[in-house]
Amino acid sequence: MGILLQSILGLLTSFFSFFYFTDVFQNRKSLSNKPYPGLMGVGFTTNFLDTLGIGSFAQQTALFKFFKLVDDRLIPGTMNVGNTIPTVVQAFIFMTSVNVDPVTLISVSTAAPVGAVLGAGIVSRMSRRKIQQGMGIGLFVVALIILSGLLNWLPLGGEAIGLSGWKLVLIIVMSFIFGALQTIGVGFYAPCMAMVYGLGMNPLTAFPIMMTATAMLMVAGSSRFIKENAYDRKTAIALTLAGVAGVFLAAYVVKSLPLIALKWIVCAVVLYTSVLMLRSAHKEKSE
Repeated sequence: MGILLQSILGLLTSFFSFFYFTDVFQNRKSLSNKPYPGLMGVGFTTNFLDTLGIGSFAQQTALFKFFKLVDDRLIPGTMNVGNTIPTVVQAFIFMTSVNVDPVTLISVSTAAPVGAVLGAGIVSRMSRRKIQQGMGIGLFVVALIILSGLLNWLPLGGEAIGLSGWKLVLIIVMSFIFGALQTIGVGFYAPCMAMVYGLGMNPLTAFPIMMTATAMLMVAGSSRFIKENAYDRKTAIALTLAGVAGVFLAAYVVKSLPLIALKWIVCAVVLYTSVLMLRSAHKEKSE
């Protein structure tokens, strides 16, 4: 069953990659003038941290916002498209290295992309102000989840490698919702990790579950952003190329780091970015 899931993910990623790289090549003359080194630095660093379980969307949103690298309206599409291939690489690495119940893995990995497909169609047509509002609220919730983990308010998990009964139904429903929220720029990792811990699963199982589900939903939803021309091509390709390098370094060389202090910093940055997004949305409304 695991091989089947890997095969499906590999096939979908091949189609996505062809569509993605063709679109970038055909529009190469209209790429932004932002410098590649800075964009690739963002992609490398955030995907490095992503592989260690911190996530990447919150940090990327903060950097794009602070340094005005990407228009707010294009941030969700840019992150979803640019991080798809690095996330697929993560999924393959952790699917083959951590033991998890295939029924749970496949259920979550199916529900999330269904939510993403529906969500991407809505987000790609949303106004800048609504995206700013959605990201501001979503980032605030993510910051609260990170803070809850740091203060040990969340359950620490159990020993189960899979779910059944009402717990399986709950994680499927929530994965569908989080898949839709991913398309607006709210990362899947933090809420997925909270679900896995809260339902008594082994904390290690969060990695293949959240990475495979995220890979599936990004492959499914990102093509919609490309079709709707709702992403920054230069930034996306920089995230992709540098992000893959960051994934391999984290997975095979570094493997683990003392991340508590970094998580506190990320939590503060996410909260600050949430406030900035909500302020920008208020300013857009006033204007």
